[in-house]
Amino acid sequence: MNDGTVTLPWLVVRQDDNGNRYRVGRYATRAEAEKIADSLDGRGHKRLYWVERIGQNGTPAD
Repeated sequence: MNDGTVTLPWLVVRQDDNGNRYRVGRYATRAEAEKIADSLDGRGHKRLYWVERIGQNGTPAD
């Protein structure tokens, strides 16, 4: 990273009971993002959390 920026390509996304989706946070590694998603998912709320990788153009990669 020559320009001093940090790349955070992993997203944690939350979906509520109504189907609304929210970006919870961005993380440098998949392991870090999964740890956060697992800790949030374990709280017993009726919400779904998952991890997505952001592509180079800034959108979730397939």
